[in-house]
Amino acid sequence: MTAPVKDAPAKDYSIFEDDIDIRKFDMRLIWRLTHWIAPYRAQMIGAVVLVLLAASAAVLAPVVVSRVVVDGILLPASNANARDLGQKALAAWLDGVTGLHPLVVACGLYAVWTALWALFGHGFRVMLARAVLKGLRDLRRDLFAHLEHLPSSFYDRVAVGRVMTRLTNDIETLFELLAGFGVLLGEFVPFFVAVTIMFALNSTLTFELLAILPLAALATWVFRYFSRNVYRAIRSSVSRLNENLQENLSGIEVVQLYGRERINYENYTAINRENRNEENRAVAIESYYGPAMDSMAFIAIAVIIWFGGHHVLGGVATLGSVILFAQFADMLFRPIVAMGEQWNVVFRAMASCERIFQALDWDEALKAPERPVPLPADLKGEVEFRHLNFGYLPGSPILKDVSFTIAPGEKVAIVGPTGSGKTSLIRLLCRFYDVPANSILIDGIDIMDIAPSDIRRRIGVVLQDFHIFSGSVYDNIALGNPSITRADAERAAKLVHADAFIATLPQGYDTPLTERGRNLSHGQRQLLAFARVLAMNPEVLILDEATASIDTETELVIQDALAKLTEGRTSIIIAHRLQTIREAHRIVVLTQGEVREIGSHEELIARGGTYKTLYELQVQDVRD
Repeated sequence: MTAPVKDAPAKDYSIFEDDIDIRKFDMRLIWRLTHWIAPYRAQMIGAVVLVLLAASAAVLAPVVVSRVVVDGILLPASNANARDLGQKALAAWLDGVTGLHPLVVACGLYAVWTALWALFGHGFRVMLARAVLKGLRDLRRDLFAHLEHLPSSFYDRVAVGRVMTRLTNDIETLFELLAGFGVLLGEFVPFFVAVTIMFALNSTLTFELLAILPLAALATWVFRYFSRNVYRAIRSSVSRLNENLQENLSGIEVVQLYGRERINYENYTAINRENRNEENRAVAIESYYGPAMDSMAFIAIAVIIWFGGHHVLGGVATLGSVILFAQFADMLFRPIVAMGEQWNVVFRAMASCERIFQALDWDEALKAPERPVPLPADLKGEVEFRHLNFGYLPGSPILKDVSFTIAPGEKVAIVGPTGSGKTSLIRLLCRFYDVPANSILIDGIDIMDIAPSDIRRRIGVVLQDFHIFSGSVYDNIALGNPSITRADAERAAKLVHADAFIATLPQGYDTPLTERGRNLSHGQRQLLAFARVLAMNPEVLILDEATASIDTETELVIQDALAKLTEGRTSIIIAHRLQTIREAHRIVVLTQGEVREIGSHEELIARGGTYKTLYELQVQDVRD
């Protein structure tokens, strides 16, 4: 039985609508993100090994130029006590083995280290990207699985576009973040290796050079401080541009019908102008930052030449050391530039992490019974609504004390004006929402004691807005149910007369259907809906205004199929068509969420109540 559950506190769905602006680095979010990266730790370790090898090669190539070529070949007298990390000995050994000129050997050695730097760097980036992509693939899969199991009440209150953003844009931003960490790692490892070597060669010159780095860091901080709001405004304007474009193009017929082209063009141009202005501001800021960092690098080289030159003249350092320091200067500034480039990505990614985990942590779910009661194999199909009260929002009831019973095999039509609660009634029967205990029963069993998936396997629903998935015609009938064979699908399609149009398709049942079935007419999609539900062979059938959008000729074609479909099957029909309503055994009239009348067509007409008024209005519409 269903375990007693206390009413959960009201959930704040507005958090999915609010923009998240995180201004600080949150290590807790990154640590949680590593849960999806951890299974690929071997690749991550391999990437770290490769970046260390790449950094070593990147450092050894300049050492060959400074120590082997300059201090060893061109100016051998200046080579006293110079550290060369074993490169001079390696060059001498290669010289003895190959018999080539020392300069040729040095050039070849430099080329080898440069090639290895590129090779190891490429391997590092590829291996890191693969590990990150696999981890984010798993995160996207887990998020999708979680969102699929959230109840309908969640999607009633949260815009689907906001949810999709978490699966698409936010995941992509996380890739930028993790790839950015790889970029920083690839820059900082050579940085620390170079600094270590520089201290070993000449600590005084190293301290003189490092004094410039705080200025570069300050310039980067100032740049990102002023650019953060600009980039945020750019993202906002791009979002509004896309929203405006999607709105206008999706409603292009209305736009052209009412001559709104000029007004819409002016609105779009205004947003586009705002985006251009913000982009220009960003370009202006970037144009200051780039030359500023280049100037810092030039100043560093000037410092090396000035102080290093004095050290050379004083016999403290060699000319090769000064050249080596000049080559290392680029390695010192590249990490700072990379940090500046990744600054905005980091904070965007923090917001994306927050949004993704916000969705993953959303614990809304239907109440599941601890020990579900299985529906009997020979389900009769009796449905009882017993004093049912329900509302989507607290204090706003949609259904009020609804009580009636549908006998096994009975065909009941539910009618009423718009907003009377007809569709809500069947959504509750399909267990898309929690209902009070013992308010809806199937064969005498409270639906709150039945697993929702078990209920939906025994109830077939045909909606007016029939959803077509990308796939073949057969795929859209079987919906991946292995128990529905090709023969079952063809038999169901033939019974509802869908086989006629399927036979005209290029590949028959194997014809691929586009998104939402755009290559089918509305009537054909509805016939496919009947075939889908018939292939399920459910004991209870629900038709939610299933023929409302079908033309009269098509409706006549399927009336016979509907009669066969509902024969011996409990059927609940929400419809406006007179023919469909009149053929029902009983009619339930709902008004403002309350049952006003129950009876056959003739009985309700004789009473002269609400149903007669609705019926006469439809008769008048048909005559007109």
